[in-house]
Amino acid sequence: MMVPVRCFTCGNVVGEHWEAFESRVEEGEDPGEVLDDLGVSRHCCRRMLVSHTDLVDIVAPYQ
Repeated sequence: MMVPVRCFTCGNVVGEHWEAFESRVEEGEDPGEVLDDLGVSRHCCRRMLVSHTDLVDIVAPYQ
């Protein structure tokens, strides 16, 4: 899985929060509350985690 390590806009590290974010959202928690709990407060960083789509499995066969 290729999650961006840093926010494209501000450069803050967001990759370290991905596993906790993904597992808690899959368990049914609200994404906004999870991000608040993880300390991700900037809108650009929140966007990085909420809108991430893993395309590696889709793109890999064409390389």
